[in-house]
Amino acid sequence: MSYCPPRWLIGSHLQTIWPALFLKSQLPAYRREIWPTPDGGEIAVDYVDGDAGAPLVVLFHGLEGSSQSHYASALMHAVKARGWRGVVPHFRGCGGQPNLLRRAYHAGDAAEVDWILQRLAAGNGVLFVAGVSLGGNMLLRYLGEHGARALPQAAAAISAPLDLAAASTCLDRGFGRHVYTRMFLNTLKPKSLAQLAQHPDLFDGEAVRNSKTFVEFDNLVTAPLHGYRDVQDYWRRASSKPLLKDIVRPTLVLNARNDPFLPVSALPGNGEVSPAVTLEQPEHGGHAGFVSGRFPGHLQWLPQRLLTFFDLHLPGTTGTD
Repeated sequence: MSYCPPRWLIGSHLQTIWPALFLKSQLPAYRREIWPTPDGGEIAVDYVDGDAGAPLVVLFHGLEGSSQSHYASALMHAVKARGWRGVVPHFRGCGGQPNLLRRAYHAGDAAEVDWILQRLAAGNGVLFVAGVSLGGNMLLRYLGEHGARALPQAAAAISAPLDLAAASTCLDRGFGRHVYTRMFLNTLKPKSLAQLAQHPDLFDGEAVRNSKTFVEFDNLVTAPLHGYRDVQDYWRRASSKPLLKDIVRPTLVLNARNDPFLPVSALPGNGEVSPAVTLEQPEHGGHAGFVSGRFPGHLQWLPQRLLTFFDLHLPGTTGTD
């Protein structure tokens, strides 16, 4: 089930931005719950209901994403179509839920993934988990840190920035800086400044307003808020690539080789991962794009790839991918 892009969709940047611009579909019929967090905050959790006892597919979204992101909507529609159940937990301050605490979310936060999955696993039977981009990195860190104790029956990480230093360097120069980084900072900075209004001693507000790169923003906000010495310490300790060799649960790690967020040189080889990890690195797909079909295209390939992988690891099966 290898990915091959349509002939009319040329170039990594177009393959990345096309879905968000031109393939917006009707959202699934989400049912929202507001959960209290262990540290006194709140997150929004959006469910897609299915058959009783059916597997539950969890999706952790990417940086500044939500249940409305194109990949989330596409996967939840596919989950619903087969009678399974789905859920998109939102990270702090995402999905329209305010974050009033002295913290946010970050790429290395395996503890956040842990408590969310513990709550979802209670009484829910078979649990499959996917993470996209930043959410994929968080998921991989959780899987590596927990080994055989990890809760998913199987997992998948899509377009995860496995090496955060390499990824951020890509995003902080050229086209990446002027398009992708600017887009992310357009929402990250206002959220951070709203936190500053609640907690005036958090960081230098003027410096945050003037930040134009991830190295600046992460050094001012992300790293100090979450216990890292500085941006380099954050990128090093939060990257998931070093933990891929410790993963025990069956895990698909899908990265397009033309992903503009991560250089090919940062992709892992088979010798850098555990036997439980399936590496899939198609030549095309962009960053969480994977558009298929005739113009203007559709987003069915990625959900079907993930669900096919999960099917192989249903209880009672011994399939290999």
